[in-house]
Order: sequence, then structure tokens, then C-alpha cells
Amino acid sequence: MANPRMPMLEFLLKKGHIQKEQAEEAIKVSQQTKSPIDRVVIQLNFAGEREVREARAQEAGLGFADLDRMTIESSALNIVPERIVKNHSAIPVRKDGQTLWVAMSNPNNVAAIDDLRVASGCRVVPVLAVKGAIEDAIVKYYGGGQVKKESDAAPAKAAAPAPSANFAQIMAEARVKQDRDGGGEDEGGREDDAAAADAAPIIKLASAIIQQAISDRASDIHIEPGQRAIRVRYRVDGVLMEAMTVPRNLMAPLISRYKIMADMNIAERRIPQDGRIEVKYQEKEIDLRVSSIPTPFGEKIVMRILDKTSVQIGLEKIGFTEAHQLKIEELVSQPNGMFLCTGPTGSGKTTTQYSVLNKLNTVGVNIITAEDPIEYQLNGISQVQMNKKAGLTFATALRAYLRQDPDIIMVGEMRDLETAEIAIESSLTGHLVLSTLHTNDAPSATLRLVDMGVEPYLIAATVIGVLAQRLGRRIDADHKESYEVPQMDLRRFGFNVTDPDALVQLYRGIPHDNNRMTGYRGRTGFHELMTLNAEIAELIVRRAPLNDIKEASKANGMKELREDGLEKVLMGITTPEEVMRVVFTAGY
Repeated sequence: MANPRMPMLEFLLKKGHIQKEQAEEAIKVSQQTKSPIDRVVIQLNFAGEREVREARAQEAGLGFADLDRMTIESSALNIVPERIVKNHSAIPVRKDGQTLWVAMSNPNNVAAIDDLRVASGCRVVPVLAVKGAIEDAIVKYYGGGQVKKESDAAPAKAAAPAPSANFAQIMAEARVKQDRDGGGEDEGGREDDAAAADAAPIIKLASAIIQQAISDRASDIHIEPGQRAIRVRYRVDGVLMEAMTVPRNLMAPLISRYKIMADMNIAERRIPQDGRIEVKYQEKEIDLRVSSIPTPFGEKIVMRILDKTSVQIGLEKIGFTEAHQLKIEELVSQPNGMFLCTGPTGSGKTTTQYSVLNKLNTVGVNIITAEDPIEYQLNGISQVQMNKKAGLTFATALRAYLRQDPDIIMVGEMRDLETAEIAIESSLTGHLVLSTLHTNDAPSATLRLVDMGVEPYLIAATVIGVLAQRLGRRIDADHKESYEVPQMDLRRFGFNVTDPDALVQLYRGIPHDNNRMTGYRGRTGFHELMTLNAEIAELIVRRAPLNDIKEASKANGMKELREDGLEKVLMGITTPEEVMRVVFTAGY
């Protein structure tokens, strides 16, 4: 059962928007004049309308949309007719699947919500906003202009200009250009596609999609051709969210534009291709790793965004508990051995390895890496990019490294027996080796090496620790509330139930434009650290079942992923639903 939400005045006091004496005076005036307390606070100039509306939203358990600072998604604007928006003074701000968030000054307007639901075909979620800001946004996005009152001074910390504000105009220009040049859905040859891809409107559209993704802190961009339109989605904090739809007749030039930017063959549409794009955004160098695959409706493009300046390198920055961090630092301080990170793609394995290297990077050690690709460059470390076409593979690189007098070697990924055997040989000859594997948990890493063909006694002799990890979304620390659940609800996470009916206090995020109405902002890690002892080494040599190795590891102090997730739930960092989403698998 949820705890009572914070009253409006208490929220304003906590945020420092008003003083205690002002709150007391506002209460007194409200009682004398019978005026609503929020109106009194604004009339007495104790706080601005924006701050008061945000406090009201929090009190009512609603999201708050700061329309002067946030970016409104074109995918939301495009599905609601202008007539309905202006009639109800309510503007859609975000669409995710079949849910549409709409900024309103009166979220209890049932008629408006019903009209918006029928027009969009979506479930409508109202969020509170300042009435004047709604009117300005409607003029800006639907009326072709932007209204600014003299009182609407720019905030002290204004957001960067939002590229998406011009998406509708850019797409319209591109569509007119295509229609004028006679381009249909899939008409034209390779030369026509190349010419269209170099047209100014298409260049603007391709650039705006990338810029908006970077602005939204996305890690990936998905350009997905469909039967009637192109769907553009961004992966933000590990979850895909719809950003916009693009008319079908812009598909060929848009895809061709990205392939030209990534130095890919635009004439080849039948096989997958890979490429790379370098862009500059707000004085930052951004790398995009581009991949294309053929689908029935055209080529799908996925771009992974690598911002070298924003990577959170450092063991203290990636969500380790104090016990895990101390244990990892102890493990990697050893002069030799093999430390492995495991998990699915996108679970933060490489960032963890970089964080370990950053910890070990001193003048007195020689560190060499073999990577494919090099995601982030670290000063003082020799990083080598693998090049299969030139014959530079992990195995050939490792052989050369042993003649380079290294102290520490990092192998981007152990993909085959040859690479694994040379890494193990490096460990046996006095080097600390860091690498990654794709397994679901830490104990499975030893069985994966055996499956590759590595002799069990070599694994037992070299592996010093295995870290399994996942990434889950963090609760927005600036917009969250507490609530209570029975202890029994946490039993599946390994919670020690002492009284099934007793309540445990947890936290959840409040939808806000700062967190894209999700209640989450940023990510944290869930970790499972297995260290080897004599008993576990013997089980590996005997090729014991996975469950025996897992039980021995738990007896040796290993916390499972779900247990680490539970600890972060109780600390108010994340939610049980998020741990369920990223950690639990069938049969867990």
C-alpha cells in the first residue's frame, strides 16, 4: 500500500522554493480568502507557477511536463489532429507503444482525455503542465511559430536546442523534394538513391535523428522499414522507445544516406554490412557503429552510439556494492591469473573491464589490449584493433603480445579454443589476463570454457574470479516516492521472510519529463562474483554438474544476481520490477 504523497507546501519547502514563514503565511491567507493554496502561493510571488504545478503533480501522483525545457516527440504530435489539440488546450508529448502521454493544465478533463484516446487509438496518460506553456507549445508545434511572453525569461540552466522541434518541417521538406523528383516508395536505381541521399532535406533528417538520439542519452538507434512507414526507435537506459515514424517514400534515400555516411556499399542490399560514422555534437566526438541487414520491407539500420567522453569508467561509478568492489580490487591486484566478465551483449562487460584497467594503469605496468572494436581509448594503455581482413585476430595478437613484455593483457572476448588456450598460457606464464564470455551466470563460465575444448585442470589453475552482470534502470533520484509491500512479495529475490505480513519500505520513480515519464533515469549494475577456492577447483577438474559448482560458490560467499538486485531495491536504487526484467529467466 502506497504511503501518502508529499503535500504541495512540504514539497516546495523540501526543494527550497519557499521558506517556512512563507508557507505559514500562505496557509493563513488561503484560510482567510478561501482561495486555493496553490493560487495564493503564486499571487504572493512566493514561488513560480512552474514550481507550484510540479508540486501539485507530485501531490496528485501525476507526471509533470516542463514544456519550456523538454523535447516533444514527433511520434506523439503526428497522431493527434491539430483541431483536438487546440480545442482542449492539451498537447501530446510522448508516445511509447500504445501509450500516449498528454500535457494538460486540467488532468481531470475526462472529455479531453476521451477525445484524445479516440483520435490517437492509444491509452492516454495525462501529465500536468503550466497552461501558458501548453498554449505556447501548441503555437510552436502546430501553428508554425513560437510565442514568447516577456515574463518567460530563459531559465538559468536552459536545455540545448531540441533537434526534434523541426522534425515535422524537415520531413515535409524531404517528402516534397522526393515527390518533386518523382521518387516513389522503392522507385529509382542506385544512382537515383545516391542523388536523393545527398539532397539537403534528407541530410537534415538523417542528422536530426542522430542528434536527437544523442540528446536523449540513447545507446542505440533503430531505423526499421515497415510496410507503410519507417519506425525510428531509440534505446534509452536499456529499453527501446519509439521516437518517430518517417513516411515510406523517404526510406530509400534515408537508408542510402546512412550507408554513405558509414562508407558502406549502397548498391548492395542483399547481405548484411557494417560501417562507422563519426559525428560531432556539442563539441564532443561521437562514434556510431552501423549495421545493416536485409528485411522484407527494406534494409534495417542499427547504430550503436559510443560517447567516449561520457563513459562511466571507475569501479565506484558502475554500481558495485562496497563488498564486491573490495573483492574485485583484491583479485586484480594479483600478479597472474585470469579474471572473466560474463553476461549478454549490452550488459556493461567492456565498461567493467575498462574500469579495472583504469584502476591498474600506473607507470610501473605494461598493459596491452586486443579489442574488436576499441570502444573507448585509455591514455597510457596500448590498445590494438583486431583486423580479420589483414589477418590480425585475437589469437595472432596474443602470440605477438607475449613478446612485448606485458604485465596485464585484456582480450576483448574469448570466442574460440585457440584464443582461450593462448590466454590461459599467458596467465600460466605470469600475466594477469582480463577477458569476457557470453554466459548467463558466473559458474557457467567454467563450463563454457570446457565446451570450447579447454582442459578443466587448466581452468582450475588459471581462473581467479568470474563476474556476471546485468544493467538495470535506476530510479530517478530527483523524482521518487516511497511505498510499502509485504515481505512475502520479495521472497523470490531471496529476501529472508521473518513475518509474511510485515511491511517493507521500497521506492519507485514518479513520471516526469526529466525521466521521459518512466520514473527511471540512468542505469546501475547487478553483479554476481564467483571466486575460486580448492573445493570449486576440484569440482571443475572432476567436470561436476553446474548446480554443484553453483552451490559451492554460494557457500564460498557468492551472491546471486537476484540477491544483489534485492540489495539495490532495498537501498532505493531500483525497483523489483526492473530486477525481474533483467535478471530472472525461466526456471530461475
